[in-house]
Amino acid sequence: MAAIKWFQDCGIVAWPLLAFSIMALALIAERCVFWYQVNRRQRRVVREVLKTYPYDPNAALNGLKRNADLPIARIFLEALELQRPSPEKFRLAMDSAIQAEIPILKRFNTIFDTIISISPLLGLLGTVLGLITAFGSLSLGDVGGTKAVGVTAGISEALVSTATGLVVALFTLLFSNSFRGLYLREIARVQEYGGQLELLYIEQHEQGEVPYAATHR
Repeated sequence: MAAIKWFQDCGIVAWPLLAFSIMALALIAERCVFWYQVNRRQRRVVREVLKTYPYDPNAALNGLKRNADLPIARIFLEALELQRPSPEKFRLAMDSAIQAEIPILKRFNTIFDTIISISPLLGLLGTVLGLITAFGSLSLGDVGGTKAVGVTAGISEALVSTATGLVVALFTLLFSNSFRGLYLREIARVQEYGGQLELLYIEQHEQGEVPYAATHR
């Protein structure tokens, strides 16, 4: 019953706010699962690859392929599967792969920003519409009469839409900023791990010992 009354109090803007709420929850759930998987497995996979690559590149390559759902694994594979590249080409391949992964790491950020921006405006719109309806029911000659009580109640109900819009926006903003922080930390880690792999490759390239796995797709 409380949910039905809230829906009625919000008026027509309740429908888009409800849609935004469901959308935000679904996207937040997807991002939480994504970042949980990345943070849970990535460090272990990278350590194994960096430890194994100089001695058994095929094992390292197979390990990356088994974890190809991780961004760092796809980035490493893009460089390691080149046919005996020079250090410059190796670096370019790594940089290109990082750029290709950025949209995946920042997925849904634009949608989150849209929800955060529009939800308070929808709440304000609901309040304005509620006030128009409330004052429209008030007669000029009955300002202090019984209809004034109805106007006060109408104003109180109209404010529910503003509060709802703010709640939706604040809830989405909290998770959106958390995901941005995870994205920035992931980019820093990718650059750190990529630099370590690049140093290993340059060292072997200078010694003329480029691993066999790096020469065949």
